[in-house]
Amino acid sequence: MPELPEVETIRRTLEPCLIGRAVERVEVLRPKQLGNVTPADLERRLVGRRIEGVGRRGKYLLVHLEGGEVLVFHLRMTGRLIFYPEGAPVTPYTRLVLGLTSPAELHLHDVRSFAVLWLTTEDKVNALPGLAALGPEPLEPFFTPQELKAALAGRRSSIKSLLLNQETVAGLGNIYADEALFRAGINPLRPGNSLTPEEVNGLWRAIREVLEEAISSGGTSFRDYVDGRGRPGAFQTRLSVYGRKGEPCRRCGTLLVGARLGGRSTVYCPRCQPLS
Repeated sequence: MPELPEVETIRRTLEPCLIGRAVERVEVLRPKQLGNVTPADLERRLVGRRIEGVGRRGKYLLVHLEGGEVLVFHLRMTGRLIFYPEGAPVTPYTRLVLGLTSPAELHLHDVRSFAVLWLTTEDKVNALPGLAALGPEPLEPFFTPQELKAALAGRRSSIKSLLLNQETVAGLGNIYADEALFRAGINPLRPGNSLTPEEVNGLWRAIREVLEEAISSGGTSFRDYVDGRGRPGAFQTRLSVYGRKGEPCRRCGTLLVGARLGGRSTVYCPRCQPLS
């Protein structure tokens, strides 16, 4: 699933391509992926409206249109949003086409058909399921070590599970939770309330650092993720632990070990991230 760096990269690559263009046509090729609107209503409410901005909240991408309409995309496992300046033919996995000021198009591709699109308004966007309960944005100034400490206080769940909970921090997923915990030297199995103030400060810094570096690299690509122009990311070459179970730690040489937390794979270094 695209995490914060991937969605932010998509936002940054799409925004200069979309702003100022008007929607000329709407083709819904798989209506089941519309969360709260029919194809007919989607077309009625979008055609003729100009795109004013592209935003992000956690792992959600928000396309703002004149008149206060907001398209909200959650790409989930295999969704791709790609801008084609000259248009493009549909494929077996094209789920939605927005025809923009000619001849450009925005396509939603999705091999597994898990992505969801909602249409809402500016005053109701934060009430959508999923967005309503999101925690703080980790790269915003108001996300502080004190706020992270408060979110972990009294929580006995593993710190990895707490980081994956979008109410704790918005946008973190499996990749960057593993990477941030490694940088902070914190074992993912430790209870959240066991972290010292110094460890919380270190984790706060590590979260921000790894997210910023991943965005600078265009995100992490293994199979499906590409940016808004169809280009893969490069941060996978810099991963320290994620996806490297059984390989030597890049820092100390110890073999990395794996665990399952809440049904999710977790990889860490037993020496750099001791449990005790």
